[in-house]
Amino acid sequence: MKRPRLLSTDSAGANGAERPLGGVPFDARVRTVINQHVNTFESLGCVVEQAEPDFAAAETAFRVLRAWNSANTYGARLKERPDAFKDTLKGEIEEGLRLTGMDVARAETAHGEIWRRFQAFLEKYEYFVLPTTQLPPFDVNTPYPTEIEGVMFSNYIDWMKSCWYISATGNPAASVPGGFTPEGLPVGVQIVGRNYQDFSVLQMAHAFERTTGFGQKRPAIA
Repeated sequence: MKRPRLLSTDSAGANGAERPLGGVPFDARVRTVINQHVNTFESLGCVVEQAEPDFAAAETAFRVLRAWNSANTYGARLKERPDAFKDTLKGEIEEGLRLTGMDVARAETAHGEIWRRFQAFLEKYEYFVLPTTQLPPFDVNTPYPTEIEGVMFSNYIDWMKSCWYISATGNPAASVPGGFTPEGLPVGVQIVGRNYQDFSVLQMAHAFERTTGFGQKRPAIA
């Protein structure tokens, strides 16, 4: 029986329960859209439960390896034309250039750790379901969000943790239209599957889209 894991994105409650994804903040409007799909997945014959693996290792693995790759790809170009890069990317490249071999080795170890944890988690559950991003679309003139639900960010990729945590695992994932906020902004549902089960993820995404019909609708701004 398919057992998709639907992640509840409610904030810590009165009982002091931790936020999901190890403290990652989610906009309340995103939480509302995602949580309403418990019934959607159950209507598809799934058993829905709340659980998640430990994503702590993804913090080290993704950030360090991303900076390392940025330095490798753009380091020489940055040296030639430093004024051609925006500050966020420039800072990431410079961070990568400062990395030592031991830094990269630790990141690779963390990468292996998050991979093993996630595969073990999915031995019981066929799917892991969560928001694609942590907040709805924002103003085009905003460089990047610096806060969600009172949690401040110091890095320009912090608002995308719900996406790059999954990237760190290497598992197949699909983002499907999940609905709209009261303002009419689109919210994505991310369906993650087992290693090499890309077709299974596509099947679930297709079934979800046919059931909800949100893929046929467009926000007013589009």
